[in-house]
Parts: sequence; C-alpha cells; structure tokens
Amino acid sequence: QVQLVESGGGLVQAGGSLRLSCAASGRTLSSYAMGWVRQAPGKEREFVAAISWNGGYTYYADSMKGRFIISRDNAANTVYLQMNSLKPEDTAVYSCVAKGHYRNNGPIYPPYDYWGQGTQVTVSS
Repeated sequence: QVQLVESGGGLVQAGGSLRLSCAASGRTLSSYAMGWVRQAPGKEREFVAAISWNGGYTYYADSMKGRFIISRDNAANTVYLQMNSLKPEDTAVYSCVAKGHYRNNGPIYPPYDYWGQGTQVTVSS
C-alpha cells in the first residue's frame, strides 16, 4: 500500500519560512510527477507546484513564483516544498500528490494516483 505522508507544517509569522516534506512509502515514486496542492477553509483546492519525475522541470502557480521552491530526492522517495516570504493568505492544508506516466508541463491535473492527508500551514499577520 502506497502512502504519502506530509510533515513540516505549523504556525509561522508573516514573512517567515517553512519547509514541507512528503515521504512516500510502499513503492518508489521516482518515475512519478509530484506536486503540492492546498486548500483553505471555504475555498477551492488550489494547485501550488509541480516537479517532473527527474526534477528537470518545475511549475509554480503565479502567486507562489519567487517564494516557493519544489524539489525532490528520488533516493529518499521524498518531495519538498520550501516556502519563503509567507503571507496570511498562504494559510491552508497542504497535500502532496503523485501521478504516474505524466510528462505534461504545467500543473498536474487529477485524478492523482496517490494523495497525502495533508499538513496544516498557518501564517499569522
């Protein structure tokens, strides 16, 4: 059984940083495109960032460009999201997603093969 487990969320002041991790278990996801999505209360799910299977391509939603960095360590079966210059509007539950045989540029569209439970990020003003 494949599991994606996120960690690294928490409470941070505006302007601060957090680094999220998504560790996969049950199988290697080195051939999967990986990404992060987020959902704030009362709002629609928003795609945040994506990274290709080999890390050679990354995508960011406009509001994250220049602030967030997605990376992956296939040897560790882990994907990361470095979040800098955080704003109160970044408050949400952040989940990682995985999709196999995906070679498109841009966001990773559902359905996803695997989806984590999420980690809460709260940014105070």
